[in-house]
Amino acid sequence: MDGTDLRRVLTLMAHEILERNKGADRLCLIGIRTRGVPLAHRLARLIEGFEGKSVSVGELDIARHRDDRPEGEARTAIGFDLANKQVILVDDVLYTGRSVRAALDALLEHGRPDQVQLAVLVDRGHRELPIRADYVGKNIPTSRRERVTVCLTETDEHDAVLIERASEEA
Repeated sequence: MDGTDLRRVLTLMAHEILERNKGADRLCLIGIRTRGVPLAHRLARLIEGFEGKSVSVGELDIARHRDDRPEGEARTAIGFDLANKQVILVDDVLYTGRSVRAALDALLEHGRPDQVQLAVLVDRGHRELPIRADYVGKNIPTSRRERVTVCLTETDEHDAVLIERASEEA
């Protein structure tokens, strides 16, 4: 995917989010660090453009909640109350489901929303946990030997989604 494909996919996802939630009144978007955060901001801008209403955006750092990675310093920024909200968790790639499980644990430390939905740019399969996305930009079947890399202008200076063969060392 290139920048044009990415914009098209995010536009479709924003429309799907609005349709399913009957507008933007109780919506908030929370991006999972790192690339989920700029994706959440992009979706929020699209939603605001369609609805004329701003949508709160927060950042969620899941490092303390991962069971398969070393713990790091958490950098979460949710500056609004989650009560009575429809939270859309936003991430770049859905793979095993472990990041989403960790995000749910981290999110509930900050309040109890009415509902949590999941939006991902890419679903590559290979789930280890019973987790599925409510909104998917692209389903890209991959092998476990492949890696999906999402590049965003905000973090990588260009937009792209690449499938790479993992090195033999990995």
